[in-house]
Amino acid sequence: MKSLSLDTTNALCGALFIGLGGFFVYQCFGLEIGTALRMGPGYFPLVLAIILTLLGIIILIQAARVHGEPLGPVAWRGMLFILPAPIFFGLTVRGLGFVPSLFFTALIACFASQKMKPLTAIALSIALTIFSVGVFSYALGLPFQRFGPWVRF
Repeated sequence: MKSLSLDTTNALCGALFIGLGGFFVYQCFGLEIGTALRMGPGYFPLVLAIILTLLGIIILIQAARVHGEPLGPVAWRGMLFILPAPIFFGLTVRGLGFVPSLFFTALIACFASQKMKPLTAIALSIALTIFSVGVFSYALGLPFQRFGPWVRF
């Protein structure tokens, strides 16, 4: 009889998806679900949670069928720069405004790569900021402050 071998990376991801999906399914039952024609506030989150759980089951089944590679080293540098970037944006967007917050958020995230040079990071952050202001402020007309009270000239 053949022993069951799991791809540990996919098995962990599948179990995580199933656990999170199950938790959110449980939490959705505290909200009014409604029907497909009269959706309550819990309907859409419930559908997303069920989809997440089903994806987790599919990934877990694939983990049992395909033998993957072992887990590699953890990319600590990426986590130390990517994870704080949106937190920084959320904490500073009201005080600094959209333009400076987005620029510094992009600059922080740029240094997740060891190959990124400072001049390239600044150029990329400026380009991303100009593009985002053009799209969100001018094209979509979203009402946000480009420069906040902390940087009034």
